[in-house]
Amino acid sequence: MDDLNVNNEPALKQFVPTPSRPPRKSERGIIGAIRHRCFNSIGNSLLTLCVAVVLFYLLKYILDWAVFNAVFIADNRRECMDISPDGACWAGVISWFNGLIYGRFPLEEQWRVNSGVLLGLAWLLPLMSKRVALRNFILLSWIGLYPFVGAYLFLGGRFGAELGLVHGTMTCFALAFLTIIYTNWILSGLGKKGLNELFVPLVSRWVQRRIHLLSFLAIWLLVALFIAFGLSYVALEPIAIERWGGLFLTFIIAGFAITMAIPVGVVLALGRRSKLPVIHWISMIIIELVRSVPLITVLFMAVTLLPIFLPADMEFNKLTQVLVAVCLFAGAYMAENIRGGLQAIPKGQYEAAATLGLGYLHTMVLVILPQALKMMIPNIMTSFISLLKDTTLVSIIGLFDIMLMARNIANDKDWVGLHTEPLVMISVLFFVLCYSMSQYSLNLEKRLKVDH
Repeated sequence: MDDLNVNNEPALKQFVPTPSRPPRKSERGIIGAIRHRCFNSIGNSLLTLCVAVVLFYLLKYILDWAVFNAVFIADNRRECMDISPDGACWAGVISWFNGLIYGRFPLEEQWRVNSGVLLGLAWLLPLMSKRVALRNFILLSWIGLYPFVGAYLFLGGRFGAELGLVHGTMTCFALAFLTIIYTNWILSGLGKKGLNELFVPLVSRWVQRRIHLLSFLAIWLLVALFIAFGLSYVALEPIAIERWGGLFLTFIIAGFAITMAIPVGVVLALGRRSKLPVIHWISMIIIELVRSVPLITVLFMAVTLLPIFLPADMEFNKLTQVLVAVCLFAGAYMAENIRGGLQAIPKGQYEAAATLGLGYLHTMVLVILPQALKMMIPNIMTSFISLLKDTTLVSIIGLFDIMLMARNIANDKDWVGLHTEPLVMISVLFFVLCYSMSQYSLNLEKRLKVDH
């Protein structure tokens, strides 16, 4: 009977899903996407047509003014007006292009600026290779040592004379470190051992590590002495800081402030979250005091009020005061961004670190700060972009950045009244820089897989 009942049960039909129909031919590709997004209804179609008409006439006007009716070769603004009164006078911008980039830096010494920029980029170039070890160490060396090399190229002077002993020594060690980095990079690319590993015998690991360190220090010292011997025969013409300007000075201020903003912000953020009352209140007072006033106020305080409280024999140049003020201003805002990331870290992360026996320093460096900084990448990049644009305020206190150099074009007797074209060029330049930073931030988020 049981067998009979089993045989009489109806057989279950297997579910076979119906294959989806391919999209219509009109909805494929770019045309289909435009139709779906811009012409999917009567209202969207009318709005798209209106926007297209406005953009057409706007783009036509911009191209007529900036390209088709523009004047690129002329000796003065009057000649530009005679050739094309309705077009842009790019001839004045081209005539002052060197000043917009280098400021009042001597023409025959501008190769030093180019060399300094290329050297800074070359320092970071090994980080693009996956075979390079100690990547963070190379980045820290760039932050700590490259400024000495850049200052030597930009300021000039002779080793032991205009160039101070400390500055000259650090410059030699920085160039020696760069030489070792590239030598090890080349050797690793060839499948060879690094310089410090060539002299290491087959001994225990404990002894090996110390031999690695000692051999590296010995090679570093020998290369630095060789570079110092070579620099003693090289004399660069001293260039006063007052002659720095243009885009070169803007990059110096922005680069230094962006580089120092994160360390200063981390220290202030950790200080504000500290359980020690003195450290907590000092950090909070600094942050709130700096954030309560605009950047221009901080710059005026650094340039005009700070020298009043210093001894009579102590004097700092204006650029140094501006760098300190901008770094403090950027660090205060960065501290709040980092503090927001620290507050978003679950308490379980701290407990897990404590379970592993990590102290406060190791907990912050290895566990907490990497997560907090990853979460705050958009906010941090927003602060960097704002800081880059705020560097134009230094023109108010007399530093010849790119904004002040652009204003000086209109004061030239040959180009009197030329205001629009330099400002348009600066606007496009800052847009490209800010957009590049934004795209790098998005790429960094994807690479680090920030999904929390």
